Amino acid sequence: MNADHSTTQPRILVSGGGIGGNAVALQLLRAGIRATVVERATAPRPGGQSVDLRGASGEVAERMGLMPGIRKHQMDERGLIYLDAEGAEILRMDMEAFDGKGAVAEIEITRGDLNQVLLDELEAAGGVDYRYGEWITAIEQDADGVDVTFGSGATERYDLVIGADGLHSATRRLAFGPEEEFSTYLGGYMSFFTMPTPAGLEPHWFSMHSMVGGAMIGIRPDNDPATCKAIITIRTSADPALRRDIAAQQQLIREKLAGGGWEADTIVAKMAQAQDFYFDELARIDLPSWSEGRVVLLGDSAFCGSPLAGQGTAMAITGAYVLAGEIAAHTGDLPQALVRYQEVMGPFVAKSRDLPPGGLKAMTPMTRFGIRAGQAMTKLMLWKPLRPLMIKMMSSTEDYDLPDYSVQAV
Repeated sequence: MNADHSTTQPRILVSGGGIGGNAVALQLLRAGIRATVVERATAPRPGGQSVDLRGASGEVAERMGLMPGIRKHQMDERGLIYLDAEGAEILRMDMEAFDGKGAVAEIEITRGDLNQVLLDELEAAGGVDYRYGEWITAIEQDADGVDVTFGSGATERYDLVIGADGLHSATRRLAFGPEEEFSTYLGGYMSFFTMPTPAGLEPHWFSMHSMVGGAMIGIRPDNDPATCKAIITIRTSADPALRRDIAAQQQLIREKLAGGGWEADTIVAKMAQAQDFYFDELARIDLPSWSEGRVVLLGDSAFCGSPLAGQGTAMAITGAYVLAGEIAAHTGDLPQALVRYQEVMGPFVAKSRDLPPGGLKAMTPMTRFGIRAGQAMTKLMLWKPLRPLMIKMMSSTEDYDLPDYSVQAV
């Protein structure tokens, strides 16, 4: 990139130490801009679900020099298996049969491992002002900058604040307005956690089972064969009281998975002991603009499409690369950088947020007939003459023209 270094480098605050926040901080650092990162958690969050890199996000990882680290942690996941209540195979989707462009991609890595790769690269590049256990509580801005108050009580002024703090972004709430104005509930909840690998599970394959009543469970392999990742998808009405009540969340899971067959009882039994239990609503975020004055949003904070779309990590890391590139190219005109960020990322985000046909209703049928109908449709798409159609559906962003924001490490 042709960075404009004719003026003093801007003071930038990144709220959120996840993939988007760390990726944008890394690219800014490589362009000579040392940001401050605040993360409410007291340490990096390990584990997490498997995420994939393909198309533009894979290209970004290559350009950012992340692939050597990613290869060290890359998961050996070979495809997807659907099982019935007794654990018998119904159908199998081989990753290689879809050229790594199906439900399972060629490059799969846990969210925690990918974040650690970014943190390692940040340290290698000289590091930034990283503050764990800190968060934003108030924002006041004018035409020239942003005054930020933190949870610790400290106040500081920045030229730009980047909110990369997730679906329930506090940065978005403080600068844009209440979450309810931008969030659309998509009909259910998802939960993830690590558990011991059940005996008899086929290694290296992502196994799934649908059950009557609008619930689906899955078990994904982990880098450690002794552990695996449980995935629970529940179709139900919205209940705001679930937001921070882990006991109520786990009770809902017990009720929906009761008598579900396959490994449902095992998942429920191991849930309470999980150290990384995660539960949240499936929701989409829609904003007319990703920036408000000197505050700009990135990743799920700006354009969450929900896990149903399967592109959250792709949008976060690609958005970070674009945002950092435009900031570095327009350090003397940050408002223009934010305009360019939305112009460049808009087409990619529009395609990345597309939900699978039928959305959550198709994924979690309420009846046995609906489950069988969905499985029959999937079998049809596995038929060799129709595979190109599925590959096209799963690769809608591959024609995205990703600008080159090459930087030299400083």
